[in-house]
Amino acid sequence: PEFEFPEHSKISISNNKLDLITKRGATVWYKNKLSGNYMITYDEIIIDEGGEYDRVSDMNVFWMATSPDGSFFNKDGRFLAYDSLRLYYAGIGGNNNSTSRFRKYTGVPGDKDVIKEYTDSSHLIKGNRLYQIKIIVNSGRTSLHVNNELYFDFKDINPYREGYFGFRTTNSHQRFDNFKIYKLKNKKK
Repeated sequence: PEFEFPEHSKISISNNKLDLITKRGATVWYKNKLSGNYMITYDEIIIDEGGEYDRVSDMNVFWMATSPDGSFFNKDGRFLAYDSLRLYYAGIGGNNNSTSRFRKYTGVPGDKDVIKEYTDSSHLIKGNRLYQIKIIVNSGRTSLHVNNELYFDFKDINPYREGYFGFRTTNSHQRFDNFKIYKLKNKKK
C-alpha cells in the first residue's frame, strides 16, 4: 500500500476481507500486471460508524496503470503523485461525495480531462451500503458498472493494453470483499 500518512492509516485482512482506514490519500495495488481483455469484480462498503476516518466519500479505482519511465509502486499516496502515470480512473463519490467521474491519465502531469461526470445523488455513495463493482477491459473499450448499472463506458482510440489495478481513496474507512479477475476471450471483429 501507498499511504500519504502511514502512521495514521491501517490496512488489514480478516475473513478474506480487506479493511482500509486512511487519514489522507492511499492506494492499494494488485501486485500483478494485467493485460489483454479481462473483467474485475469486487464488493465494497464505505464504513460510516463514527470512527475517526469514517467519511462517506472517495470510492475510487485505478486500472491499466503504467509509468512512462518504468518505475512503479513508489508513490507517497498523495493524489497528485499519480499524475505522471498512464491509467484509467473512476472516482465514485469524490470531492466530498459531490461528483462521480471517469478520467484517462496520459502520463503527462495535469493531462487527465474528465470524460464523464455525474453530480446527481443516484450516482453518489451512501455509507454502510454494499456496492458491487465490475470493470471490463475488452478490445479497446473499458467500462465500469456499479450494482449492475453502467456508469462509465469509454471506447479508446489509443487504448492501454496492460497495467496495474489499484483501490484508491482518501480520508475514509472502506472494506473490500470477493475480489476476482476473469480473463475474457478476444472479441470478434
